[in-house]
Amino acid sequence: MEKADLEELRRKVPCNAVLEDAGFELDLKESTRRAMKYRRASEIIIVIHGGKGWFDPLSDAKGDVFSLVEHLDGLPFAAALYVVADLVGFTPCEPVWTREASDRAPDLTITERWQDRRKPRPGSATWRYLRDTRHVPEEVIRNAVAANLLREGPKGSMWAGHTDDGGHVTGWEERGPDWRGFATGGAKVLFRLGQSDAVRLCVTEAAIDAMSLAAMEELRANTLYLSTGGGWAPATAEALRTYASRPRVHLVAATDNNAQGETYAGRLRDLAAEAGSGFERMRPLAEDWNAELARNQEAGRRENSKEDGCRMPAGRLKGDASPG
Repeated sequence: MEKADLEELRRKVPCNAVLEDAGFELDLKESTRRAMKYRRASEIIIVIHGGKGWFDPLSDAKGDVFSLVEHLDGLPFAAALYVVADLVGFTPCEPVWTREASDRAPDLTITERWQDRRKPRPGSATWRYLRDTRHVPEEVIRNAVAANLLREGPKGSMWAGHTDDGGHVTGWEERGPDWRGFATGGAKVLFRLGQSDAVRLCVTEAAIDAMSLAAMEELRANTLYLSTGGGWAPATAEALRTYASRPRVHLVAATDNNAQGETYAGRLRDLAAEAGSGFERMRPLAEDWNAELARNQEAGRRENSKEDGCRMPAGRLKGDASPG
């Protein structure tokens, strides 16, 4: 096949079409316009570059539409060509996005954009979102703000900063009532809440999960609560490897209670074994730690309500009895 024909196939068949034809489904909650997450059982593929590229967040596999077919079906390149050609005219589902994309590159650097935003404060929309919608206690919010880990994003959203080993912000997780994503032009490394020299490292998949687990453990001493932002970038793996190589370190895989969480936990187990550190798998009973925190708070409210309902009415004194 001529090179021009190959380019024409690449243009006509997006990676999304290959994935949908293979039984993958778009996880809209975990996707952005620039990075669309597709799932099939425990398999995950992220589609990028407007459908022209892809990568597997749990391995080093990546490429174009032809290498995607090779990756999924174990076919040689020549056979993959026919599979792609059969998908010409296949139209993948068009998701409904909650935020308009901007093709204009940000005018400011990552550091400048971070510094340009205010820290959450009591009563602000971001503070209320974290406290009331995501159930994060104010003590944990204050600790994260004091550590320079949080910023107020647009429309009441939260920015949770990822930093490198030198403490410089490399990007941020964006979460809000109607939006989730990662900083455009930013790089995922780690969100880090707690003692930098801690020997107990709890690794979660989202900053809000890290804060939720910290709340449930009441910011346990000698513990660092980490988030990978749902990715496994080389910088993330290297940062975790550096931590795990410290003396007496105990690595806790506090990832989600689902197939993806188990995959991440397996990678953390392997990393701990390579570094010679301790390892523990800790699962929430709910799907993630934020859902677990919300469930625990609701159970506490029901228990308090039950206790209030069992109290003797104010007009009755101990020892009094009705005439009957």
